[in-house]
Amino acid sequence: MIQSAAAGNENIAESVPRQVIFVVGGMVVMFMTALINYRYYSSLTRIMYVVSVLLLVGIYVIGTAVYGSARWFDTGVILIQPSELVKTIMIVILADYFAKTQNQPKTIKWVAISFGLTAGVVIWILLQPNLSMSIVIFFIWFILLWYAGLPIKFLLLFGIIGIIAIAFGFRFLEDYQQQRVVNFFFPDPAATHGETYNIEQAKISIGSGGLTGMGYGHGTQVQLRFLKVRHTDFIFSAMANEFGFIGTVIVILLLVFVVVRCFRIGQKADDMFGSLIAYGVGTLLFFQMAVNIGVNLNVIPVTGLTLPFVSYGGSSLASLLLAVGFVESVAGHRNSS
Repeated sequence: MIQSAAAGNENIAESVPRQVIFVVGGMVVMFMTALINYRYYSSLTRIMYVVSVLLLVGIYVIGTAVYGSARWFDTGVILIQPSELVKTIMIVILADYFAKTQNQPKTIKWVAISFGLTAGVVIWILLQPNLSMSIVIFFIWFILLWYAGLPIKFLLLFGIIGIIAIAFGFRFLEDYQQQRVVNFFFPDPAATHGETYNIEQAKISIGSGGLTGMGYGHGTQVQLRFLKVRHTDFIFSAMANEFGFIGTVIVILLLVFVVVRCFRIGQKADDMFGSLIAYGVGTLLFFQMAVNIGVNLNVIPVTGLTLPFVSYGGSSLASLLLAVGFVESVAGHRNSS
């Protein structure tokens, strides 16, 4: 799909070979991760946390800025985005914390410590700035907190804090982030560029694909380049344009199958640590899928989240393959000590 989306554009012509590098490397990492007993990772969570923070801090020393954000390490061949790796690592770190404290009282202190662990990483991602990734990691934290037994009485408190954070946090967003929200609620149909234009072209791409699509490599919106960022954020619209409703439903069902399998493995896990890893990965995959498709359908504001396993983005692909490796480890080492 990335090959078709590139459509002869020299600026993104290297996307396919670069993605292949991450596919091969990510698969190797996935199998290696799956072979190791997931319980061993519990003893490495402190090291994982320190390394995660160092990687994120390192961005400000030797990182490369792209589109106004310093998020990548430039190796000369590929760009590596540490925050993508960190979001997967945080699932293991938080799963370990909640598993080790499962018999402790579920108090504000218990919640605050887990929040502190998460915020210690997210603050460096927010400064990049990368709001969408920060939201993903906080979402994972909250969901794992809920799976670990968050008392219902705390939900009202979280709701109030969330409303206050949204009300006062908007003014501190970057200009382009504020504009995305404004364009979502007050779009300009006459816009010939920017987020509003991209969304309009995405909707046209989805609609023009019809039931079966225009065929691979023949989607007019894709091949004539009306659809922008079609190999990353809007690759779902590109698929809809070329494979239609049936094609996109098949892709969605395949992704849902992976999510369901993650939750099934979580249910059958021997311990809470394994369960939370599987539940966390399943939640991450579902959240990214839902948000990316929601953006393409214009039901939520534009974000930079990829469509799992489909969008171009080597770091994202590798981190998700690593996440699947963790789940495979949970499944493969059941009933073993």
